Parts: sequence; structure tokens; C-alpha cells
Amino acid sequence: MDKVWIIMGEALLLSMLVTVLLGPVTIPVLRRLKFGQTVRDDGPARHLQKTGTPTMGGVIFLIGVTVAVVSLTGRSAAGLLVLGVTLGFGLIGLLDDAIKVVLKRPLGLRAREKLFGQVLLSALLGVLAFSVLGRGTDVVLPFSGFFIPGGWSIDPGTWGYLAFSVLVVVGTANAVNLTDGLDGLAAGVTVVVALAMLVIALLVGKPDIAVVLAALAGGCLGFLVYNHHPARVFMGDTGSLALGGALGAAAVLTRSELFLVLIGGVYVLEALSVILQVISFQLFGRRLFRMSPLHHHFELSGWSENKVVYTFWAAALFFAVLGLAGLYRLG
Repeated sequence: MDKVWIIMGEALLLSMLVTVLLGPVTIPVLRRLKFGQTVRDDGPARHLQKTGTPTMGGVIFLIGVTVAVVSLTGRSAAGLLVLGVTLGFGLIGLLDDAIKVVLKRPLGLRAREKLFGQVLLSALLGVLAFSVLGRGTDVVLPFSGFFIPGGWSIDPGTWGYLAFSVLVVVGTANAVNLTDGLDGLAAGVTVVVALAMLVIALLVGKPDIAVVLAALAGGCLGFLVYNHHPARVFMGDTGSLALGGALGAAAVLTRSELFLVLIGGVYVLEALSVILQVISFQLFGRRLFRMSPLHHHFELSGWSENKVVYTFWAAALFFAVLGLAGLYRLG
């Protein structure tokens, strides 16, 4: 176990170091290529000054994560599978960002194109998880250990589980994408979520996945050097979709999908605010929030950007503790 902790520490530090070192090289290149962010004019007015800030910066920490994982996990099938899903979702985001900033098509990839790629990758992950890696098709219920030692799980069967795993990974990727709306918000929340999922990976005997999660946390920490307010670079869909794909894949391979829903409570609230806003407006012609996702509601209520970000980081820590509490007597 001591060796595992050392490797995880190395993964976190190596990923963070590579990311920090790449920043001064990559950000000027993105700026010269005019890969600048387009800011919505119906959002908070102070965001307009962010127009032109380089985006697609997710490539910076994805390189850091890749270097750390490949260097330290060897030929671990589970670790490489999580990395593959991460990079696959990152590629979808990269194409989306490129279309937005290069071809000047504001919406990027069409929704059905993005969804097709995400579902395809998630389905492949699900199939490999239970057919090659022996993941099984059971879903563990958080907090059930409070009622019976060992807890409860449900088994929706092969096709039911495949659909469920796709929903988890695709849902997580898009929820992280919605969370990425303020300087340092998504990166900071993901540090907390990744470290909490790392604990679960260790407890279920998946140290290779724990190493990937450590690298993910390190990459986000390194990225915050350039992404904290005022941000010098944004991760774009390249980064946010990759982060969500990584967390979803890790949850699938560690049988902790429902724990991710709890631990990633900030992501859930952000996505839920968008869904409720649309439903309310379509059915009743009124908005529940000043603006969605939720972080913009607080901004338009008079909170400073830093106050929103730090509050959401604190909320992420709360949800992480809540999710880990759900492990009680499940082992």
C-alpha cells in the first residue's frame, strides 16, 4: 500500500509539473492562432472582457495526465482504458472547440454529432468493463450499509447496465461542461471530486485507476495556475468533456456510479438548474433562476466571481464527504 501511495503522489506531481511547464509554451501559441473564447452577450456584463482569452487549454493538462499515466501505470488495462476514454472525450471537445473558433460556427459540433461520439465511447467502455475486465453488471447502492452489512446492489442485466453506464459517463461529461463557466470553477471542483473517487478506487482494490485519478487531480491543480481568476486560458470543451469522461469511466470501473452522483453534487446541481430552467420556461413562460447554469444565477445576484467559485469549491468538498460516507459498511 505504501508503494501505491508513492506512485499516486508521483502521478499527481508529474501531471501538475508537466501542465505548469507547458502553460507558458502553449498559451501564447493558442493566442497567436487566435483560438479565443467568444463570450455570450446575454450573460453577466463583466464576462465580456474575457472575449478573446485563449480556449482549448484542456490540451495542456491532458498532456500532463497522459505523461503521468503512461509513465506510472505501465500496461494496466483498466488505467489505460480510463485514459483512452478521457482522450476520446477530449478529442470530441477539441473538434467542437476548433469548429467554434476556427470555422466561426458558434455552436460548434451539432448536438447529435457530439452525442453520437459520446454514446459510442461510453458504450464501448461499458462493453469492455463487463466482458473483458470482469466488472459485472451490478450497481452498488450508497448508504445501504447502514441497513445491512455489505449493503445492497441491484443488477439491471447486461443491456440495462450498458444503458446505465452510458447515461453515467455522458451525463457526467456534459455536467462538467456546464460547470465550466467561471475562472477556475470546473478545475477546482474536479480536484476535489477526483481525490474522493481516488479513495473509492483504493478501497475497492483498483490502485491503477487511483493513479489515473491522482494524475487528473494534478493536471487540474497545474491548470489552475493559469485558469484562476483572472484566467489566462480556458479549458474549453476539450478539457471539460475529457474531465467528465474520465470521472465517469473511473466510476464505471470501480462500481461507484451512484457514489459519483453524490460526490459530484456540484455538477448535478449545475445540470439540474439548466433542465429546470428550460422546463419552467417552456411550461410556464417564466425562469426559475436569473440565468443558468446555477453559477451565473449567483453572479447576477451580486456575488463576485471569486465568491461563487470558492463557495462551489466548498460545496464540492461537502458532497465529497457525503459521498464517501455512503461507503459505510459496504466493504
